[in-house]
Amino acid sequence: MPAPVPPLPSAPLAAVEDTPPEQPVSGAGHRLRITLLMAGSCLPILGAVLVAPVLPRMRDHFAGTPGVEALVPMALTIPALSLALLAPFAGIVVDRLGRRRLLVIATVLYAIVGTAPLWLDSLGAIVASRVLVGVVEAAIMTCCTTLIGDYYSGRRRDRYLAMQTMCASTSATAFFALGGAAGSAGWRAPFWAYAVSLLLAPAMAAFLPRPVPRRADDATAPYPSTPAEPTGRSFPWRPLAGTCALTVLGAVLFYTVQVEMAFLLDDMGVTDPGMIGLAIAASSGATVIGAVVFTRFGRTPDAWLPTVFALCALGFAVIRLAPDPVVLTAGAMINCFGGGIMLPSLLTRALSRLDYADRGRGTGLWTGSFFIGQFICPLVVLALTSAVGSLAGAFGVLALAGAVGAAGLGLAARRQVPSTAR
Repeated sequence: MPAPVPPLPSAPLAAVEDTPPEQPVSGAGHRLRITLLMAGSCLPILGAVLVAPVLPRMRDHFAGTPGVEALVPMALTIPALSLALLAPFAGIVVDRLGRRRLLVIATVLYAIVGTAPLWLDSLGAIVASRVLVGVVEAAIMTCCTTLIGDYYSGRRRDRYLAMQTMCASTSATAFFALGGAAGSAGWRAPFWAYAVSLLLAPAMAAFLPRPVPRRADDATAPYPSTPAEPTGRSFPWRPLAGTCALTVLGAVLFYTVQVEMAFLLDDMGVTDPGMIGLAIAASSGATVIGAVVFTRFGRTPDAWLPTVFALCALGFAVIRLAPDPVVLTAGAMINCFGGGIMLPSLLTRALSRLDYADRGRGTGLWTGSFFIGQFICPLVVLALTSAVGSLAGAFGVLALAGAVGAAGLGLAARRQVPSTAR
């Protein structure tokens, strides 16, 4: 890895001549770079959904193992918990070790620990290997998102962060189908898909350039500092903490529909897996549309957030009052459309508060917050269902929470207008 650019604290930014030029944003090299980052961003999605179709077969295979009813579902959910807990620490490592180097190492390790269930005969050992999958996923996700923030700025960065959401939503459907098809050959077969990261690692090492340090608030000027050097600034804990807290709530609002859709439809008498899959695919498509809308309209994240929280609340309200599966699916699509705008808005909001030297740690904190929201989502729904007596009632409470969030964000945006105008 080339040596970093030495700092020039006494020279004005315009006079810095030895700083590497800005990375190109067109041509074959750019397209390959963004393709590799999007592919890397999809690897944690692979871990989340690929194994789901074979869980019943795993349970049957380990039927005599004590605690099998709890351990087999943990094989699916434990990577997300590991990712949520370790992403902030991965961010610190990113800032110290370097984004590209850690990404390549983690991508190789992903293939090793991801394919481990092919050779393991103990259910406990398989669950332990899934914990390690979450560890390397934390590094991969943090590195890919940090590199997008490093390579691009302004509206272009916003566009590629939204593209992450689009790729994640699209790949989730594809990976679910892949896992189901591979599962017909046995419960171990889907784990072979983790080996695809061995193709990505050498390409990342060869074609991802060293990022150029630049200020968070400067879309053009290089910033002469390196991750390993002190910059005299304190880490922006306060603004980032607010964004991370908002991200936990946003992730709960977004993933509730993904997790509970099949149960809601089952309560309405829809038991055909094909029909349930079609309804979930429609809501997933609405997420992609929302991400596209985010890239097409030149609005700031703070301007978007009140609207999208209101959309999520509206979707929950429609689901709560839905008389039939068609209306319920429409409510899910409204909610996921808002989620497709909300996720890149929250991530862009977080990155806009970070300089180069802090970007890995800040991205790790945001990623951890997002996956904590994903992990606690079923627990929140379960608690609300117990409190109000029904799953539909729990959606009503979430609609109220989304509306309160939208109102609070709207008031905060109004207060900022006079201060920025002065």
